[in-house]
Amino acid sequence: MAMTKPATRPANPRFSSGPCAKPPTWTLEALSDATLGRSHRAAVGKDKLKAAIETTREVLGIPADYKIGIVPASDTGAVEMAMWSLLGERPVEMVAWESFGAGWVTDVVKQLKIEANVHEAGYGDIVDMAKLNYDNDVVFTWNGTTSGVRVPSGDVIPATRDGLTICDATSAAFAQELPWDKLDVTTFSWQKVMGGEAAHGMLILSPRAVERLENYTPAWPLPKIFRLTKGGKLIEGIFTGATINTPSMLAVEDYLFALGWAKSIGGLDALIHRANTNARAIWNFCASRDWIANLANDPATRSNTSVCLKFTDDRITDGAAFAKAVAKRLEAENIALDIGAYRDAPAGLRIWCGATVETSDIEAMLPWLDWAYHAEIEALTAAA
Repeated sequence: MAMTKPATRPANPRFSSGPCAKPPTWTLEALSDATLGRSHRAAVGKDKLKAAIETTREVLGIPADYKIGIVPASDTGAVEMAMWSLLGERPVEMVAWESFGAGWVTDVVKQLKIEANVHEAGYGDIVDMAKLNYDNDVVFTWNGTTSGVRVPSGDVIPATRDGLTICDATSAAFAQELPWDKLDVTTFSWQKVMGGEAAHGMLILSPRAVERLENYTPAWPLPKIFRLTKGGKLIEGIFTGATINTPSMLAVEDYLFALGWAKSIGGLDALIHRANTNARAIWNFCASRDWIANLANDPATRSNTSVCLKFTDDRITDGAAFAKAVAKRLEAENIALDIGAYRDAPAGLRIWCGATVETSDIEAMLPWLDWAYHAEIEALTAAA
């Protein structure tokens, strides 16, 4: 007998892992002060871009001597810029436990052809970061958006190291504690935890990374869009608002709103608390049911933003088809949108729990997930 549909629906069914849900107080009117039709190099444009940089520093607690730049092509552009500009001086430790990390491995090994030690773990697991050689450069993803697995802390990264640490933190920034003294290059994009608009990336450089840039020239030619130095010196303008290419001032305004919202609710601590509370609601749901589980095998490495789930019912013979059917049911009811697992990841669901998502919406969605699962199991049993 089919379960009755739950009575309560989420006020916002958007649980996409990118672009992510807007802050709860967002409206189109929030963008009314955008400097549209003006040059981004005019004083008003530069002021907006500088405000985005310095408010990012304030909210994330980034040290004053670290450089923060707005760069093109989202987090991907920021990571590529870092790798093409900084790598090659010494061997590299390439770390991957999900699809984006694997993509960085391909770029370094096959495109840049740098001597690399590749460390990989399957979906649901993580590489032992303590076993890396930190006298080499290290490239890794802090939070696996497609696997729901994250680095539990930066404790194993030595404070004294000869190599640089290059960290893709796009689904960790604003939701997890990032140890800035252990990270030489950090990247993220606006459309993840802050729910901003896409196409803009953030590149954060420690003094050690700046020193490398000013004292090392890669063996390969650098496209203009990747160049961070001129005449052997850092292009300071990139880190004060003079962007390499034309930014969307509408997107800048949107990001400024998100940063203002973050400050209004209590800053980074509040953002982390919201993400933790959202994720915990799903973890508790899974713990009370024997047909669904977290993809992360070790609870210490579970992501609090991109929560990836797998179905564990032995009656399910085609996991991909089943997960797709469950997600389709929830979308058809306008209960949960865009929650299918990433295309390269194991079959299952991926529910975004970052700070812009309301816990009440997670709690309203979960009984519907129960309903959709049982409806699909009933259909599966009837067809057998």
